[in-house]
Amino acid sequence: MDENSDVIAQILKEQEEEERQIKQSSNRNDNKENSGWQTVSYPKRHKKQLKSQQQEISSSASSPNGAAFNGPHIFQSIELQYEDRIRRAREAQAAAASAAAVTDLAGRSRSKRHSDDDDDEDDNDSDATAAVENGGGQVKKVKPKKPKKPKVTVAEAAAKIDAADLSAFLADITVSYESQQDIQLMRFADYFGRAFASVGAAQFPWLKIFKESPVAKLVDIPICHISQDVYKASVDWLNQRSLEALGSFVLWSMDTIVADLTSHLGTASKVSKKVVQPVSSKSQVGIFVALAMVLRRKPDALVSVISQLKENPRYQGQDKLPITVWVISQASQGDLSVGLYMWARLLLPLVNGKSCNPQSRDLILQLVERILSSPKARPILLNGAVRKGERLVPPSAFEILMRVTFPAPSARLKATERFEAVYPTLREVALAGTSGSKALKQVAVQMSNFAIKAAGEGISDLCNEASSVFIWCLTQNSECYKLWDKLYMDNLEASVVILKQLSEEWKVHSVKHYTLDPVRETLKAFRQKYARKEREKGKGPNHLY
Repeated sequence: MDENSDVIAQILKEQEEEERQIKQSSNRNDNKENSGWQTVSYPKRHKKQLKSQQQEISSSASSPNGAAFNGPHIFQSIELQYEDRIRRAREAQAAAASAAAVTDLAGRSRSKRHSDDDDDEDDNDSDATAAVENGGGQVKKVKPKKPKKPKVTVAEAAAKIDAADLSAFLADITVSYESQQDIQLMRFADYFGRAFASVGAAQFPWLKIFKESPVAKLVDIPICHISQDVYKASVDWLNQRSLEALGSFVLWSMDTIVADLTSHLGTASKVSKKVVQPVSSKSQVGIFVALAMVLRRKPDALVSVISQLKENPRYQGQDKLPITVWVISQASQGDLSVGLYMWARLLLPLVNGKSCNPQSRDLILQLVERILSSPKARPILLNGAVRKGERLVPPSAFEILMRVTFPAPSARLKATERFEAVYPTLREVALAGTSGSKALKQVAVQMSNFAIKAAGEGISDLCNEASSVFIWCLTQNSECYKLWDKLYMDNLEASVVILKQLSEEWKVHSVKHYTLDPVRETLKAFRQKYARKEREKGKGPNHLY
């Protein structure tokens, strides 16, 4: 009996060990969703081993008087208990596998769903369902629909801005950041950013607007939606900020806009080491509104950062052109002179480049046409032709303008006629100034250098215009005669064109000279040089003059 008890105890111990292993396997299935290793048991093999052991015990077990026990029936209760445990373990394992399958299928369903645009995502939400059959049953998971967000336009958001609340806000930040105007301006932009935060990208697709809108319409976007009271409260406050702080704000705002542009185009900026935190498209309306107010109230803020705009590649490129045009158009609303000043330095040089396409050329022309068509534009620009010691149209820009207006016949473009239309006024501005002044004399020397070269290029219209400009230089500065004397031998063809025009229009030009002595001396020097050259060739003097 002791021997049988030991065998029975051993069998029970093995059953408990196997049951423990089955439970551990089931737990691992729950935790790892059937993705890890599993402990595998073989109930049939174990049952055979158990039956063999039972038969062995039955055959060897006997009572002290030689009578046998009840045979295999002595282990019937143990077998039933074992089979019941095996059945429950299998059911637990199957339930764990079913739950893991449900979780896996639901995860796959979620991974296949894509989010749409932030304004349209609610329209495209679908019910996420997952079903797994287990004994005829189904398990479903349904995702509830999110409430649809209302679409707010720029005009609707602007109408909610209260001028009194804005004034109180500006007064508060002025006191709180009294000596930190840069932070004040950041908070100013943040106010409008929050005011337009409900405007989605679909309601203000600024990239599309800037590409497709003419300058006449672009100049009022999005400032046209701001009420007069809000605008006045803003610009009155901005008028008290320093030019340095406003210039920094202009660059910060443009950095923000350019960062949003590059994020839309999918091109990371590699040309600037400065890291700018991209702003959500929803708040871009506020940035444009704040920047427009600064540029309109203090156009000089844009002039103060022109060197950065010209030298930093971050602000250059055809994709940035609409932004530059918009910025200059805002400044021109406050001061036409600033608009032309920036146009001549930032945009006009682009039309002479090989990469300038018809669309870019059209955009550049639209801006200058708008500036010149403004009421009283001509007298305003002529009176302000020299701005703080700098000319609105410098000699370098005037040379570009002259060449694109008078190209070779084979190089004429659709835009050439438009340049011809704006050229007379721009020429007046480029040559404007007090006759005989030191500043104008310097301009005359600079222009005479490129004018004499252009006069000898053999392009009829360009030669005539360049010789006319060169003669103007002679009337403004007698030093130009000395310069002409030095350049004469290297520019014989140009000199012939200039002398011919000077002779034909002598009555007009003679009255513009303070004295005719420089003219006589220069012509005498030309005769001597020409005669010397002819003698060196072995020819007699030719009466050219």
